[in-house]
Amino acid sequence: LFQHPSRQKLYGKIMTTLSLTIQSDYGYVILVAISTWILLNWMGMQVMKARKKYEVQYPNLYSNNHNFNCIQRAHQNTIENIPMFLVFLLIAGLHLPRLSAVFGITYLISRVVYAFGYYTGDPAKRNRGVFGYIGLLGLIVNCILFALNLLGWI
Repeated sequence: LFQHPSRQKLYGKIMTTLSLTIQSDYGYVILVAISTWILLNWMGMQVMKARKKYEVQYPNLYSNNHNFNCIQRAHQNTIENIPMFLVFLLIAGLHLPRLSAVFGITYLISRVVYAFGYYTGDPAKRNRGVFGYIGLLGLIVNCILFALNLLGWI
């Protein structure tokens, strides 16, 4: 996957040149990234439906209606967490693409379970999606292993 880095001295610092070959299995990672967009749009549509149902006008992010706030919060929390998920997914996928794709899909499925739990109106039921941390932590570990590999420490 990676060629051994050559080292050059430039301005008193050692520079590392890296040649990167992306495995064809990285396509799975790309499909997971696209699935993330689908998830976010589906959740956004749930919020739009809830706005009509509970008569919450723009630009109000929240309302006095508890059920609307649960639907909105499920979407908002997912939006808050997706940027780092995507960073971990795309980086970890360079090292172990299939495993990273599995971790990524696990995380996305957990967000659907999280949302359906929240949509009940009982915020405690959102915790049904806690298994997503397996996917997220798996991606983080893959990123760390990738970094250590690049540094030649493992």
